[in-house]
Amino acid sequence: MTNLSLLLVEDEPNLGQTLRDYLRNKKFIVELATSCAEARFRFQEMSPAVVILDIGLPDGDGISLAKEFRQKRKDCVLLFCTALNDPSLRVEGLELGAEDYITKPFELKELTLRLDRILKSRQMTLLNPDEYRFGKLIFWPKRFEIQDASGGITSLSQKECAILELLLEKKNEVVARDEMIESIWGENSFPTNRTIDNYIVKLRKWADTDSEKALQITSVRGIGYKLEWKGQ
Repeated sequence: MTNLSLLLVEDEPNLGQTLRDYLRNKKFIVELATSCAEARFRFQEMSPAVVILDIGLPDGDGISLAKEFRQKRKDCVLLFCTALNDPSLRVEGLELGAEDYITKPFELKELTLRLDRILKSRQMTLLNPDEYRFGKLIFWPKRFEIQDASGGITSLSQKECAILELLLEKKNEVVARDEMIESIWGENSFPTNRTIDNYIVKLRKWADTDSEKALQITSVRGIGYKLEWKGQ
């Protein structure tokens, strides 16, 4: 977890400086932005590996800003740190691809532990193959893209990509929704089972484009999902 670039978006001066100094001591390369405008400039300038955002900002909101960042870069880690403990905001943040959502006040060690978990998971992703082929279907995990049986290419969100990788890791086994939530969102995040189902819909539609059914994602009622891959 050393020497990674990190953009911290926090408009409260004392907290921002405290977090910046703390994260620099943890060997991150940190830039602090106190507004959406400054954050956009810093994001373009440094292309950070990690972005930590507040939601309430003087010239906008962190949710909209995160959406902008996600459109520009699918591979950066997004993490919300906010005083707004609103379940709907939490769900919205997680659904746009944020890795975690921490509510203030929080212990600095808690932030470190969550970053450790996220980055260890991301490191495992980097070790995965660049390409998976299942008959006529292709999955490019590092590009966050899939190709259907007719050759059409579709982008995946971070969460969709992580779910597909987890199902592949446990191919031919049933993966419970709770296991997906804990593995991908973390045990202190609270997406619903319906959130998981919504992500799976896109992946199943992709798999179903192949009439040869080389890859199938089946629902196991009341539990979760199973990926069956004939090629492996």
